[in-house]
Amino acid sequence: MIGTLAQIDYLASAGRTPWHRASALGKLLLALAMLIVAVFAPGLRLLLAVHALTWSLALTSRLPGRLVAAAAGYPLLFSALFIASQWDGTWQTPVRLLLRPLTASLAAVWLVGTTPYPDLFAPLSRVLPRSAGDGLFLTYRALFALLARSERLWRALRLRGGLTGPARRRLALAGGGLGTLVVHGFERSQRLYSTMLLRGHSGRICGCRHYAEWSRADLWVALAAAVLAGLGVWLWGKP
Repeated sequence: MIGTLAQIDYLASAGRTPWHRASALGKLLLALAMLIVAVFAPGLRLLLAVHALTWSLALTSRLPGRLVAAAAGYPLLFSALFIASQWDGTWQTPVRLLLRPLTASLAAVWLVGTTPYPDLFAPLSRVLPRSAGDGLFLTYRALFALLARSERLWRALRLRGGLTGPARRRLALAGGGLGTLVVHGFERSQRLYSTMLLRGHSGRICGCRHYAEWSRADLWVALAAAVLAGLGVWLWGKP
């Protein structure tokens, strides 16, 4: 998981496609529109069309196909339980229930994989309360460090036999490891906040404004939005 997230984060800044050069605000609005259509689409044809559109966006952004499939497939395990509980004996219902989260996750992968995280969180910080927006901004970066440390911790436990033996011993070691991660996270947050104060933190993070700077690359976003709108008008209400 940490490798997938780190690779997506790297490609968001290193990519050279028109999607990477387009404004974050335009891509965010397009992804939100695709999510709304995927959730509220009444017919299977529209869902399939929007799903194909999200795949085309993800693949033309030059994100590795294996990486896109791995990131987009995370919600499938959780969706399978819901699909099994809602199955009515037809094949349309499970396909419809499967396409909704898969389309949403593909749109999210395309958005995150083509937008650097400062530009992605900048428009959100204008809508959310300041503490919430700044918290999301910092949590996104801290997530990678915490996951990497937890991976090293569990690897050390496995190599030293901490995951073998009686269940009571394994639970005690797991609890100790979790406590270590909590203390490390607290100390890291304190050091980060002290560093921010030393560097002139003024009470707002992610103050960049170029997330809404339009360019020629946004014409591709507008074209994708037009295709989405056309599909909605054409296929809305059709089974």
